[in-house]
Amino acid sequence: MKNKTYWVFAIITIFIVSIAYGFTKLIDPKDKKEVAECEATPNVSAESEFKPTIVNNTSAPSKAPKGMVWIPGGEFSMGSNVEDESLCSIKGITKDAAPIHRVYVDGYFMDETEVTNEQYAAFVKATGYITVAEQKPTKEEFPTAADEDLIAGSIVFSPTPSAVNLNNFLQWWAYIGGTDWKHPEGPGSSIKGREKYPVVQIAYEDAAAYAKWAGKRLPTEAEWEFAARGGKTGNLYAWGNTLKQKGKFQANIYQGHFPIKDGDTGEDGFIGIAPTAQYAPNSYGLYDMAGNVWELVNDWYSVDYYKSLSENGKVAKNPQGPEAYHDPNDPNQIKKVHRGGSFLCTDQYCTRYMVGTRGKGEVRSAANHLGFRCVKSI
Repeated sequence: MKNKTYWVFAIITIFIVSIAYGFTKLIDPKDKKEVAECEATPNVSAESEFKPTIVNNTSAPSKAPKGMVWIPGGEFSMGSNVEDESLCSIKGITKDAAPIHRVYVDGYFMDETEVTNEQYAAFVKATGYITVAEQKPTKEEFPTAADEDLIAGSIVFSPTPSAVNLNNFLQWWAYIGGTDWKHPEGPGSSIKGREKYPVVQIAYEDAAAYAKWAGKRLPTEAEWEFAARGGKTGNLYAWGNTLKQKGKFQANIYQGHFPIKDGDTGEDGFIGIAPTAQYAPNSYGLYDMAGNVWELVNDWYSVDYYKSLSENGKVAKNPQGPEAYHDPNDPNQIKKVHRGGSFLCTDQYCTRYMVGTRGKGEVRSAANHLGFRCVKSI
């Protein structure tokens, strides 16, 4: 195995799955600090205010499909006014989630939880579908790669042996051959006994194929955020404005020293990924709208999309996302939006479990902290 070529796959995949790429571009060398020095309290801008959410007064047109709940839709303020996202209090990181703007969405049904291993297995059994991570990379994709280096696989979180500066996320991700949805942490891992866990190592097209088979679709980013907010106005989290309620965590996120081996203390009840529906649902009956695994949505990622909607001056009705992707930090990668954060999100590095913030990922890339849920139009 030629390590240089092998790492081409790793680097290309990591660039897209980890929102840390944007962070690295923004950190000035003089601001680089050890994990323990980072501040945990996000700065909230007073310039942008949330206006009241107006929920449609409409009942579900029919009984909800099994495993789904009714989301009535309505008008709400979308986005975030958090400036630094706790990454050592470096301002500007969440600029892609600003400005706050008004959006209207029609009603729809949404999966109560992320799609599980059990559900995805049923889809694969019925269709014979092969995910992107299971497919051998081609010469067309990697024309300079040696044949022996074209190995099917994906990205896995690989903790560091000791504390590191957070300026280079390549330190804690590894491309591992033989990794896929059935072997999410590498070829020696398995989903046996994890039937109720969210399926991961799923690329955008893998999620879209499942949704089509199930008679559903992926949510738009606006639908996802409206549902996550649960009819509430401007909350930091899907459950309120404090990270803990009555002293207890409300989502599966990372506590402890990130990203070192055995650094996650599991104070929230879990170390690593958790089964679905282990915490209280939001007011719409949705579980895990923060933490556990990132969720793919249907919108192309554009860093300035919210700005364009705000400048229009109108309420955006059922926005479908920008017509094209745009990320100046990584202009050659075709990206979709990710939402909700994951079990790797921490107040030391990435607090994108905050409901208005955004992630991003290349369309044919996957990781062991990325999944999805579906919606169904009426």
